[in-house]
Amino acid sequence: MLRQPPSVDAWGGGGFRVSGEWRPGSLLILDDQPRTWSATSLAALTPEDFAEVFAAGGAVEFVLLGVGLVNALPPRPVRDALKAAGVGLEFMSTEAAARTYNVLASEGRRLAAALIAV
Repeated sequence: MLRQPPSVDAWGGGGFRVSGEWRPGSLLILDDQPRTWSATSLAALTPEDFAEVFAAGGAVEFVLLGVGLVNALPPRPVRDALKAAGVGLEFMSTEAAARTYNVLASEGRRLAAALIAV
């Protein structure tokens, strides 16, 4: 039986509702497992915030990064580290990233969603 990826049902108020369960704070979904993510803002984001993604090796094609309320360019060290690891990066507002994650995960794409809470 195929395992269903989690769905991001709602966002805002400082967290996310994932498959019906409220999760406060930022969120990382990797290997279809939602987990608390230490990132608190785009400006403070570092390559170390993606350690779990790097450890996943080739299991991830790209990271879908929700950067907050408004789309903005992630810091260069983050972009460079992901590129060096062979992991693509797509970034957009957290709201758009949550919606996009649901679509791509339902298609079976190998991605990680890194969503900064708003």
